[in-house]
Amino acid sequence: MFLGEYEHSLDAKQRLAIPAEIRDSWKPERHGDAFIAAPGQNGQLWLWPERKFEEHADRIESGLVTQEDVVKFNRDLFPRSARVPFDSAGRVRIPDRLLNDFGLSGTVVILGVRDHLELVTMEDRERERTNMRAKRPA
Repeated sequence: MFLGEYEHSLDAKQRLAIPAEIRDSWKPERHGDAFIAAPGQNGQLWLWPERKFEEHADRIESGLVTQEDVVKFNRDLFPRSARVPFDSAGRVRIPDRLLNDFGLSGTVVILGVRDHLELVTMEDRERERTNMRAKRPA
């Protein structure tokens, strides 16, 4: 299970250090050897353990959606996804096209969200916090 919130910077080669707590919880037999970077349901870039991503992909066609919807979803999701393996220093290289699509550069906030990670800009995360505070009862 992935938990926590971390701020890490992309280096000059667009590599992102995966936090030690996340790497320590990584189990190759359960998660695979890499993340899959893919568009998330909330418009952010998500990093899925490759085995979990494959499980979700296998279930797409067995849902209660029409074949036409499945084709549209597949054509949106899979071309915009990329396998991002760990390097020897525990970093992953995020492809430029994904960084550009999701407005990520410099410092990135990494959110551990149970079975995946979400990458957001510091500005987006601060906006989320402000909205959550505004919704709290006084």
